[in-house]
Amino acid sequence: MTQTPLSKFRTVWFVDFEFRADPGERPNPVCLVARELMSNRIVRQWLTDGTPSLPPFDVGPDSLMVAYFASAELGCCLQLGWPMPTNVLDLYVEFRCLTNGKVVPNRGLLGAMAYVGLDCMDSAEKDSMRELAMRHGPHTESERVALLDYCQSDVDALPKLLDRLVARIDMPRALLRGRYMRAVASMEHRGVPLDLNTVQGLRDHWPTIQGSLIGRADPVGEVFDGRTFKADRWARYLVKHNITWDRLPSGALALDDDTFRQAAKRHPALVGKWRELRNTLGQMRLLDLAVGSDGRNRCLLSPFQSRTGRNQPSNSKFIFGPSAWLRSLIKPTEGMSVAYVDWSQQEFGIAAAFSKDPNMADAYRSGDPYLAFAKQAGAVPTHATKQSHKRERALFKGCTLGVQYGMGAESLAASIGETLDVARDLLRMHRQTYPKFWKWSESAVDYAMVYGSLSTVFGWNLHIGSDANPRSLANFPCQANGSEMLRLACCLMVERGVGLCAPIHDAVLLEGPTDTIEQTVAAAQSAMREASAIVLGGFELETDAEIISHPQRYMDERGTEMWRLVLGILEDLDPVRFGVGVDQTGRGLTPNGTGCLSNNLSVRNVSK
Repeated sequence: MTQTPLSKFRTVWFVDFEFRADPGERPNPVCLVARELMSNRIVRQWLTDGTPSLPPFDVGPDSLMVAYFASAELGCCLQLGWPMPTNVLDLYVEFRCLTNGKVVPNRGLLGAMAYVGLDCMDSAEKDSMRELAMRHGPHTESERVALLDYCQSDVDALPKLLDRLVARIDMPRALLRGRYMRAVASMEHRGVPLDLNTVQGLRDHWPTIQGSLIGRADPVGEVFDGRTFKADRWARYLVKHNITWDRLPSGALALDDDTFRQAAKRHPALVGKWRELRNTLGQMRLLDLAVGSDGRNRCLLSPFQSRTGRNQPSNSKFIFGPSAWLRSLIKPTEGMSVAYVDWSQQEFGIAAAFSKDPNMADAYRSGDPYLAFAKQAGAVPTHATKQSHKRERALFKGCTLGVQYGMGAESLAASIGETLDVARDLLRMHRQTYPKFWKWSESAVDYAMVYGSLSTVFGWNLHIGSDANPRSLANFPCQANGSEMLRLACCLMVERGVGLCAPIHDAVLLEGPTDTIEQTVAAAQSAMREASAIVLGGFELETDAEIISHPQRYMDERGTEMWRLVLGILEDLDPVRFGVGVDQTGRGLTPNGTGCLSNNLSVRNVSK
C-alpha cells in the first residue's frame, strides 16, 4: 500500500461497529472490530456484556481512525462514553467527493468496492447480518461469532478500498471532512428537544385532525370538496384575489409544491396557509418523525449527500423536513433554551466575497442588501427605508434571490408576479450594478464546461457532464462553499462546547441553560463569523439569532396559523391534556387561560 499520505500517523486503525438503532434513539452498540494497518493487529469485541472505559484502539493526535460513513462509528463511541478520535478519515465521504457528479449506482461500501473493481460480500448476506444486528438480544454464541465475522469483513475491506483511493485523497482536506463527521455524530447524539406530549397527542388523533383541519381552514368549501383539493375552485380563488399562477404546457394550473412555495413567498397571507394545509394533508406522516423515548428528534443527518455537499436528512424523519407548523413541536426542556442562529443573506455575501464586486460588498455590509441594491440602481432615493419603499424592496429582493437561483426573465416575472418587461429591467439593473459579480459567475460556468469540474475552497469536487445545466453550475460556488462554511462552523462550535442540536442549510439550532444562553449564542456567532472569514479569505458574514426559553416553543411564522388550527382541534379532542387552561402551545396563557391565542412569546433576537 502507498503509505505517504499516512506516514504522519503512528497508528492507523480501520474500525467498524455493529449496532441497533431504533427510530429517534441513540445507537445501541453490539460489537466492534478494529484492525491496525502497520502491525495488522485485530481487535474483536462484544459490547453488550460490559463496556470498557476506553476504546481498544488509539484515538490520540498521532493516530488515525478510518471508517466508512464514520458518523455511525463515532456515534457509538459517544454512546459508550469513549473519547472521540482526534483524526478521522471517512472513505464514504472521500469516495463521494471523488465521484460527485458521476453516475454511481450504489454509494454504500459494497458499491464503492465494486466501483473500484474489488470483490465484496453478497448484498443479500449483508442485509441478513444487518437484520441480526438490529434484533434485540440476547444473541447466541454462534450468532455472536457470525456478527463479529461480518463486522470483520467490512474492516478487512477498508484497507483494500483505501489502497485504491489513497493516491487521489487530499489528506489535509479529507481530515477536515472527517472532523465534520465528528460534529455530525455529536449533533445526532444530542438531537432536537421536542414536546413529546404533543407529539403523542397528534399521533393519537391524527386522522380526525386531518378532517377537522379542512373544515376549519375552509369552512365554506372555497377550495376543497370534502378532503379533495379542487383545481377549478383554486382557479376561481386565484381570479378572486388577482394572483398570477404558473400553468403547464397543457394550460392546466401547475399544482406542484414548488409552484405553491414560490407563490407563498409572493402572497404569504393568501397562498401560505393553503400550501401548509396541502402539505399537512398530503405529505405529513407523523409516525415517520423520528422521536426517541427522551423526546428528542434524532435521525441520520446524511452529510455530503447532495452535489453541493449539503446535508440531506429525511424530510419525513427530521423535524425541519415536513411542514413549517410542525417545527412548533420544538420545545426546550425546563431550565433550558434553544436558539436558531443563521447567516444573514449567506449566498449574497459569498458572491460578494468571491467576485470581489465592491458594490455587492457594500450592499451586503449595509445590512439590507435588497434595499441597498435598489438604491445603487437609482430606483429609490438614498434615504429610502424598508417601510417607505416596501414594494420596491420586495421587487429587488425577488431579483436578487432569482439571480442566485439562475432565473431568467420569464421565471423571475412569474416569481415576483410582474410583467416580463419589469423582470428584464430588474435583471438589467443587476448586471449594471454588479458587473464584477456577473463576470465572475459566467467565468465559473465557462471553467466548468471547459475543464469538466468545479471545486470549493476545501476541495469538494463536482464533475461536470455534457448535459450539465449552466444555471446549476452558476449556483454551485455559492451553495457548495456555503456548505463548507457551515461544516467548519459546526466543527468549531462542537469543539468549543456549544450544545449543537442540528444544522439547517445556512443555520444551526443549539441549546443551553437559560441563564447562560446568550453567552452560548455569542460563542456560536463567533464561530460562524470565523468560519465565514476562513472560507471567504477574510470577508466576514453577519449572523442573526432567535432565542426561545422554556416553557415557550420554537415558532416558524410560516406555520403559525396552521399550528393554532391544529392545537385548537387537539384541545377539543383531548381536553384533559390540551384543553382550556393547559398551556400546551408554549405561547403563554392569556388572561382567560386560553393557551393558543396569546402572542407574548419570550423570544429575544440577537444580532451581531
